[in-house]
Amino acid sequence: MSESAEPLLAVKNLSLSYRSGQAWRQVVHNVSFTLRAGEMVALVGESGSGKTTVAQAIIGLLAENGRRDGGSILLNGSDIADWSQKRLDALRGARISLVPQDPGNSLNPVKTIGAQVGEVLRLHTRLNSQTRRERVVVLLTRVGLSHPEQRVDQYPHQLSGGMKQRVLIAIALALQPDIIIADEPTSALDVTVQKRILDQLDTLRRESGTAVLFVTHDLALAAGRADRIIVFRHGEIQEAGATAQVIGVPQHAYTRQLLQDAAPRPRRGEALRSGRDDPPIIQVRDISKQFTLGKRARFQALNGVSFDLRRATTHALVGESGSGKTTLARILVGFEQADSGSVTFNGQHISGLRGEAQRQLRRRIQFVYQNPFASLDPRQTLYEIIEEPLRNFERINAAERRSRVEAVTRRVALPLDILARSARELSGGQRQRVALARALILAPSVLVLDEATSALDVTVQAQILSLLQQLQQELGLTYLFITHDLATVRQIADSVTVLRAGEVVEQGDVATLFAAPQQPYTRELIAAIPEFSLPIQETA
Repeated sequence: MSESAEPLLAVKNLSLSYRSGQAWRQVVHNVSFTLRAGEMVALVGESGSGKTTVAQAIIGLLAENGRRDGGSILLNGSDIADWSQKRLDALRGARISLVPQDPGNSLNPVKTIGAQVGEVLRLHTRLNSQTRRERVVVLLTRVGLSHPEQRVDQYPHQLSGGMKQRVLIAIALALQPDIIIADEPTSALDVTVQKRILDQLDTLRRESGTAVLFVTHDLALAAGRADRIIVFRHGEIQEAGATAQVIGVPQHAYTRQLLQDAAPRPRRGEALRSGRDDPPIIQVRDISKQFTLGKRARFQALNGVSFDLRRATTHALVGESGSGKTTLARILVGFEQADSGSVTFNGQHISGLRGEAQRQLRRRIQFVYQNPFASLDPRQTLYEIIEEPLRNFERINAAERRSRVEAVTRRVALPLDILARSARELSGGQRQRVALARALILAPSVLVLDEATSALDVTVQAQILSLLQQLQQELGLTYLFITHDLATVRQIADSVTVLRAGEVVEQGDVATLFAAPQQPYTRELIAAIPEFSLPIQETA
């Protein structure tokens, strides 16, 4: 790739603002960078740093309350910053594609998957409907979506978050555009599918000269894929350069902090281990579950799954999207019923509990959801959100409720003045702390954490994992940790069950499984973990 070649994309002195009420607040300040054919440039930084705003501005999709204050956006030398939406429509998909961050809000809920992937082909090609459908199946297959022929006729609500993300990637890849702007394109995906998607982008770069602007909070991922890295914070570029230079000799303290948070770490501290020789707090035996796919097809979500969860330890469920992890968790807390098999909690069979018995079980086993942005009611104050379980389960007066709410808020390291706010005023890390406080207020024995850190920046993720370990040590909590992130498993878990297509592939203690995996699939998962060594000599 020639450095003297005319860049495909040149962003020059770009400044952007958002309106809040009558006031405008600048969120991106005089940003400049280039992107050349076949190159991957990574924009790296925490949530709120301005990365996504820049990506949206390039493709002309700023929010209605956003504006460009100054600067230019040059595509092959032509400034497209002031182009009309009609002119930009001709570019989108064909010349520049965006893979947006939030699959839940990016797909039309009343159109089938096939119709939405096929739309870009209908607008930009002359393929007939049958050929378009065949091309859609090929695209869905390429991005690793299971049962692609059946997915074509399904709707977004029938797919998991990771599956929806793959649909968005298929749409972006459909016309092999000159530039793909990928905004956290793999944050919801397991490591093997993540690797497959990024390998595919690398193939496009190599064979077609497609350039990729890769927006991510995952510095380890950027380090393994990008040619250049641009580090963003507070709407400004902190440093930029070739990947080896930024990773090997970081110039800015913020970059060094990102590197430390992204580097692999051993499990910190020891959880309470006294219960290891006691009977398991939860035993899962031969759980099977089927779902309907379409009119006649049946999908085996779980098939004979068994594992034990030891008291005051962390057990991880690992596997691809669609492997059955979340279905198993929902069975555990009574949101779904298994077709066969049993679950015991403290020796009591809970698989068939109903009514008040099931309700009381849920105070002992609390669920912490994947997305802190969707799991908290925006109409309630944070005090009301955390207090609500007490109102549902305990008859105590307002003063005692307030005392309990404030105590648990302090325990998750949030300031008390935050309780008067709403969830929309918080960062992702703060929201996840609120979700933890809500789960902890009933003093449960077990927390089921469903991808509880996957939506968070690496720095915030490190803080939440450290908090979880501290809470486990102090309260003797037991965690079932559901994740597609094996690097996180290695940091936080004691034992692990690897699932694939609803079946147990391998299980055991984390140290042994990572050191000597017995099954090819487990070895593939571990090999796909993006890693780099921390190049900084830490000073005392």
